[in-house]
Amino acid sequence: MTAKEAKSLLWTPVFDDNPIGRQVLGVCSALAVTTKLETSIVMSMAVIFVMALSNISVSLIRNHIPSSVRIIVQMTIIAALVIIADEAIQAFAYNISKQLSIFVGLIITNCIIMGRAEGFAMKNPPTHSLLDGLGNGFGYSTILIVVGFFRELLGSGKLLGVDVLPLVTEGGWYMPNGLMLLSPSAFFLIGFFIWVVRAWKPEQVEED
Repeated sequence: MTAKEAKSLLWTPVFDDNPIGRQVLGVCSALAVTTKLETSIVMSMAVIFVMALSNISVSLIRNHIPSSVRIIVQMTIIAALVIIADEAIQAFAYNISKQLSIFVGLIITNCIIMGRAEGFAMKNPPTHSLLDGLGNGFGYSTILIVVGFFRELLGSGKLLGVDVLPLVTEGGWYMPNGLMLLSPSAFFLIGFFIWVVRAWKPEQVEED
């Protein structure tokens, strides 16, 4: 694999073929866990971990998986990795684990992870699959972190729990926008992001 191919696998899902921005996949967790930047970052780390390791694991055994049970095998691998990620979050960031609630477990059903395992890892060698998993994980995480950044900043005037914008309740000038802490705001922000990307790169606009 050349350096150009590696770069393409790693960065194309971030800028040119983003799982959320272009494919509009995995939106549910983007709505649920992005009320705070902190939860967005932790969820992103969990998704990157699961996607990268599931891709390389599926790729390593792809020639030994019977076609009739390949989806079950993929889900088993993904589920095992999700359990490991969930246990690690509970052990080292228990308060964040409580905020993420069931959404870490729902990574198992994330169509991005299943799609990359079935559509890419089953057909490509481990190195390529690892980079593809990392790239798509980074692409997914980029949206989560950007949405979480703006939702927490505009919704509470804070970032990572630290006051950034002086609130009117404390003698400042900023009035927190409670709408940003509700799920519809994530729809608005993701839609705005998609519009910006497609205005910047018109070739991403679907043809009728």
